[in-house]
Amino acid sequence: MYSHKPIKRFGLEGEIYDDSHIVRLKDQYVFMVTSVMKNHGYVPRYDIDPDFTVGYNGKTFEFQLSVYGVYVGKERAKWILGIDKNTPIQSHITQTSKSNELS
Repeated sequence: MYSHKPIKRFGLEGEIYDDSHIVRLKDQYVFMVTSVMKNHGYVPRYDIDPDFTVGYNGKTFEFQLSVYGVYVGKERAKWILGIDKNTPIQSHITQTSKSNELS
């Protein structure tokens, strides 16, 4: 079902002023981009690693982040964490909540 869906790139560019924050900020930026993806009905492809490049321009560290995802719909994006190859990875928390609501 998800194997031949078009892959879309979601990205973010910016500057980091202190290199000691790069690793922490990368994780936060990936989370932020993933949240934007989910709001648009996309989920990340876990079999495609995010691209994060950093370059020093003499004053700051310029970065570019790319996260790749596929469209699953806004409702499904609420309970699918991501797609690994052709397999959706589901959120157990949301599914448990939905099961309780149906009881």
